[in-house]
Amino acid sequence: MSNGSGQGKQGKAAAIGAAVAGTVFEYYDFAVYGFLAIYIAKVFFPTGDALTSLLLTVATFGVGFFMRPVGAIVLGGYADRAGRKAGLTLTISLMALGTGIIALAPSYETIGVAAPLLIVVGRLLQGFSGGGELGSATAFLLEHAGENQRGRIGSLQQVSQAGSLLLGSLVSAAFAAMLTQEQMVAWGWRIPFLIGLLIVPIGLYLRANVKEGETFTKRDNPSQQPIRDVVSLHGGKIAAGFGVTIAWTVCTYCLLIYMPTFSVRELGLLPAQSLLANALGLVAVCVFAYLSGTLSDKVGRRPPMILAAAAIALSAYFAFAYLTAAPSLERLILVQLFMGALVGIYTGPAPSLMGEMFPVEVRSSGFSIAYNFAVTIFGGFAPFISTWLIASTGSKLAPAIYVMIATVISIAALTLLRTTPSTADAAPARA
Repeated sequence: MSNGSGQGKQGKAAAIGAAVAGTVFEYYDFAVYGFLAIYIAKVFFPTGDALTSLLLTVATFGVGFFMRPVGAIVLGGYADRAGRKAGLTLTISLMALGTGIIALAPSYETIGVAAPLLIVVGRLLQGFSGGGELGSATAFLLEHAGENQRGRIGSLQQVSQAGSLLLGSLVSAAFAAMLTQEQMVAWGWRIPFLIGLLIVPIGLYLRANVKEGETFTKRDNPSQQPIRDVVSLHGGKIAAGFGVTIAWTVCTYCLLIYMPTFSVRELGLLPAQSLLANALGLVAVCVFAYLSGTLSDKVGRRPPMILAAAAIALSAYFAFAYLTAAPSLERLILVQLFMGALVGIYTGPAPSLMGEMFPVEVRSSGFSIAYNFAVTIFGGFAPFISTWLIASTGSKLAPAIYVMIATVISIAALTLLRTTPSTADAAPARA
């Protein structure tokens, strides 16, 4: 019997399903703001200048990321002490609260400057919650995976993230297609946020009815101060995970979350068209992340990741040039599918690679710190940086440079990475 399978196949499936479903809904709530930024700008940041309003809106998108390192430390440590289920239940509750604040916030016309302040509060709560989600959920998945299946099971974490973006994109596209521009600005943008509140009964039910993995419950050396222990004993691994995450987060936020805004503002496409193309790109992420994660159980985590990062670095500039030379829905779909596939190949093995770096007693803390500090610094402000780069340089190709730099850094981190999985739950897979 594989370690962590004491619950039986049905129990393991329920545990894995709980982690995946929780992440889908959690990141749907966090990411839908980016898809609807063009409408939120008009409701909460009416400066009279379209560019300034958009910059303020995407900057507020990034503000949520300031709290992610704090959430990583507080919630990541909590999940290592109290358990993955306790940590995940707390994160979903906090995310629901932040989402509710944004969905119900009065407009700037109604309450003035208090309106954008409420949006900031909502984003800070969402960011704090998001900081604890990925590390805890990934640890939960890996601790229920059987021998030589951690790559495949771990890839479900990225599939669930992309699935959340896909859900947000589809919901946003549906309402953008059904409603007029005026209706979307007046009230339509709120509906996707309200739909996100459905995560509460679903997430709490799932996470209250599954068991912890045996690897966690039977760990030999439980840590009472996991943050102190992971920083003092595994600082090098945190740095390695930080480097690996840079391409992960920049490519996700530049090539996926920011792309609908880029397509409307810079290419002149309709919102419904841009969101449709984005949805197809996210499907490619889901498919190729799962395939790449599964492959990594046989060939190791690093080979597919290095190959994908190199391909992104070499093709990003040409993809943007192809798209801007003659903007069309067809070209946008091709670029989104191509880049989505490469992002999927890179990110599929990434959760397992990073989770395997850390021993069970500090796994959530180590993963959360490495991932969220990189996301905050490089990913959260990627839409703002991309918008600012275009405005400063006058070139619509400028975001590609940011993507290329990020992938080169992560290639270097992967190349220098020399680590074996620090897990007690299964036979080690090749890094």
